[in-house]
Amino acid sequence: MKSIIQIFDIALRELDILRRNPLYAFCMVVFPLMTVLFFTTMLDEGLPHDLPIGVVDQDDSSVSRSLIRNLDAMQSSRVAYHFTSVSEARDAMQENKVYAYLYIPEGTAAKLLAGRQPKISYYYTMTCLTAGSMAMKDLKTIGMLGSAAVGQAVLTAKGATPRQVKAALQPVTIDAHMIANPEGSYNYSLTTVFVPGILMLFMALLSAYSLGMELKFDTGKEWVARANGNIFVAIIGKYIIHALVFLLVIFIYQYYIFNVLHFPRLGGVWNIVRLSLLQVASSLGFGIFSFGLMPSMRMSMSISSLWSVLSMSMCGSAFPVMGMDPPLQALSWLFPLRHYFMLYQVTVLNGYPVIDAWFHLVALVAFTLLPWFVLSKVKNAMLNYVYIP
Repeated sequence: MKSIIQIFDIALRELDILRRNPLYAFCMVVFPLMTVLFFTTMLDEGLPHDLPIGVVDQDDSSVSRSLIRNLDAMQSSRVAYHFTSVSEARDAMQENKVYAYLYIPEGTAAKLLAGRQPKISYYYTMTCLTAGSMAMKDLKTIGMLGSAAVGQAVLTAKGATPRQVKAALQPVTIDAHMIANPEGSYNYSLTTVFVPGILMLFMALLSAYSLGMELKFDTGKEWVARANGNIFVAIIGKYIIHALVFLLVIFIYQYYIFNVLHFPRLGGVWNIVRLSLLQVASSLGFGIFSFGLMPSMRMSMSISSLWSVLSMSMCGSAFPVMGMDPPLQALSWLFPLRHYFMLYQVTVLNGYPVIDAWFHLVALVAFTLLPWFVLSKVKNAMLNYVYIP
């Protein structure tokens, strides 16, 4: 009972600190909500549309104009420039005016009709991976459609039935299914990783910053004294307010993406709540652990920020972990966001039981318990260390 009263007293003290320092309000509420709105509105179309593409049409035939019209009609591409030469198109691509260009040489239509397999070329930039890949996909499709149209005309003229034409042009039919994200939306796949990653960055930074401020203003002794020297009680009382505020922000974010934007999910509400609790606890635990390792506000915040930023690349959302080098695969287990991402995929997105991802759940619990190994160092820093800028 006495410990509960002490936790309540320290929590009220921390609430007053948060109220007097506007940085907490911005980093705990304003910036996270701005991050949510930024990513969900930036990617609200799901996929990029109308990427500028150039055309070099030296054939100027009905066939080449039909290819260009079909390319312009595609959702991802827009024929923005007509160039007179390949060098002019290449300069435009190097100046980032277009992401790709299609080159149709003279005599393309005549060779097509004569069945002599003319060559059309397309060039695309991969300095921007997403734009280059999508432009390449559209240009490749146009090339295949052009040859298929001529092949259909030739086979029909020879008396082939529609079924025979289809079998000759497309002997194997592909039936593709995109599981869990049928629209192929970047919003569904990126927002659900980047936003939690940035929230975890704020949580880790602020947990280290809060302890650093106690050391900077020499209030750590008074803070520990309120818990009668029990650093565990002091930590619980200090961070319970942080956890509640961040949980509120995360629940707002979860409600917004699942109930307002209707992001796909098969898992129940309890899976979301459990994942949110682990997200907050593991992030705060890592920040406290960072300060325990380096009892300096500057160094602990640097460790927290570096680890959180690296986790964006190491979690496996942009580049699969199984495709990384073995040392990097082993290193990926040391990032909380990696385990959050796997739990989200298994339990929330696909709705499988948590036992299928038990190791990742245990890992997040382990990150939550990391401060236990540095509590004595945190207490020693509050009672004996002198702040050095």
